[in-house]
Amino acid sequence: MHDRTSRRTLLTATAATGVAAAAGMAVAPGAVAAQKSASSSPTSAATTRRLKRLISRMSLEEKVGQLFVMRVYGHSATEPDQADIDANLAEIGVRTAAEMIAKYHVGGIIYFAWAHNTRDPHQIADLSNGIQRAGLAGPNSLPLLISTDQEHGIVCRVGEPATLMPGAMALGAGGSRSDARRAGQIAGAELAAIGICQNYAPDADVNVNPANPVIGVRSFGSDPQSVAGMVAAQVKGYQSAGIASTAKHFPGHGDTSTDSHTGLPVITHTREQWAELDAPPFRAAIAAGIDSIMTAHIVVPALDPAEDPATLSKPILTGILREELGYDGVVVTDSLGMEGVRTKYGDERVPVLALQAGVDQLLNPPSLEVSWNALLAAVKSGEVSEARLDESILRILRLKTKLGLFDDPFVSHRGVDRNVGTRSHLAAADRIAEHTTTLLANTGAVLPLSRRSHRNLLVVGADPASPSGTTGPPTTTLAQAFNELGYTATALSTGTTPTRAAIDAAVAAAQGKDAVVVGTYNVTATSSQRTLVSELAATGVPVITIAIRNPYDIARLAGTGYAASLASYSWTDVELRAAARVIAGQAEPEGKLPVPVQRPDDPSQVLYPVGYGLTY
Repeated sequence: MHDRTSRRTLLTATAATGVAAAAGMAVAPGAVAAQKSASSSPTSAATTRRLKRLISRMSLEEKVGQLFVMRVYGHSATEPDQADIDANLAEIGVRTAAEMIAKYHVGGIIYFAWAHNTRDPHQIADLSNGIQRAGLAGPNSLPLLISTDQEHGIVCRVGEPATLMPGAMALGAGGSRSDARRAGQIAGAELAAIGICQNYAPDADVNVNPANPVIGVRSFGSDPQSVAGMVAAQVKGYQSAGIASTAKHFPGHGDTSTDSHTGLPVITHTREQWAELDAPPFRAAIAAGIDSIMTAHIVVPALDPAEDPATLSKPILTGILREELGYDGVVVTDSLGMEGVRTKYGDERVPVLALQAGVDQLLNPPSLEVSWNALLAAVKSGEVSEARLDESILRILRLKTKLGLFDDPFVSHRGVDRNVGTRSHLAAADRIAEHTTTLLANTGAVLPLSRRSHRNLLVVGADPASPSGTTGPPTTTLAQAFNELGYTATALSTGTTPTRAAIDAAVAAAQGKDAVVVGTYNVTATSSQRTLVSELAATGVPVITIAIRNPYDIARLAGTGYAASLASYSWTDVELRAAARVIAGQAEPEGKLPVPVQRPDDPSQVLYPVGYGLTY
């Protein structure tokens, strides 16, 4: 049975007094919540004075720790599984999250599914509460910023039974800023209920390169002004739910063919091109009151002739972001474990250079011990002034104050039940997803499929792992959706690189079917997915393709004989169910391409322009 204690009773009277006293607040018994007043605004002079007094009481070790946001393994802050204890000892030198907080005084923790932080909403809430208790147990009772990457679509750390929304490019295809804002509100409310108070979303990159291996459908599209409008809507949605939103990846990661996880991308935009293409979404995010902005591990020579990664570039982060764009919120690095930021300098130099460049939060270094000690030594030696350190800490503490973490950082199981995966949230996700599915081809008006003439279906194709580990596989999800709509559908996974045997099995299974639905995944010129579609079409059975990731697949499938083609922009259940309803005629195909689809052999020729999309 889940503990049903309230938010208030989770915060003991001693801890509550400690938090408020740490911030310099007078506390009346039972009056902690009343401290969320206009005079305690994170931008008010009184709040700034209180936070500066708090900073003056912090040790240098506490100050350095506040800048770090670190991963940790385990479902519990104090009692993780033995395998997670072993992983923590190997990578961090501690057994648990609580021990890491006590040793390094980290200011934040980032959740990952692969780190076993996100099993289910109630467990996540307990983990968050345990982390906050560990923070309050420190010398100055400092709550933590708990964060994650919950972009939705193909990047999602918290899965079902939480509500999963369409991703950015799907929302871009829907074109509704109100849908984007509503998606952010729902997602933000559910994150807040489980104790996650900083979300690394939305993606503000303008995806103008179809070959982009790291952004793609994480972007709202290729038009800077459209992306800017969607980014602003999402920022307002997330932050209206009481969490911090993060626009990423500054100064813009949309035009690269290199993945910054594995290499150091170079963006060749001129300063004028950057201002026209990359800057508008970040300007819009700042105008919308964005709480944090994430840096990119990319080189933009036009913005910094020294060709330092943007994460380590003072001309970019201080000169452009702070001074030119006027941003004074929290700047957080992308993960410091990524190769893009480690290529030019060693791990011990990266945190020092990042802080000097204008960064506030240092995210997920490969070795916390190396990075923490390097920054501590830099401050002790005078390479980094303590005043510069205090400047970042003040921004971080202002954000914690704004989010109410000094008043009450805890969540309750009752709050989880009231907010996470509710019927109304799930219904809203389905409605929003229906607006996003894009119909690109419909030869002979085969769609919508009539149950009278096309009842018996085969669903084949790629089955990539669920972004959150909780949905799919896609072929099974699609088949189930068709069965619920009154069809008779069977699923057969053929993978992203179908073998000869898999193709032969699919062709054999297609015999006697009324139609075949094929889920395609980033088809290339030499991909055997082309062969699969072609040989299925050669059977004479109508073939309907759904691009379950990038919408560019249709260009690679030219000449294969498909009868209809759609784009769903992701393979999470909510988007696949919407695609099934569109195919069945239970929903109209309302989505319009937010990016152009070009000829693969001649990108100057646009096959399907921005705004293209068929209807019934």
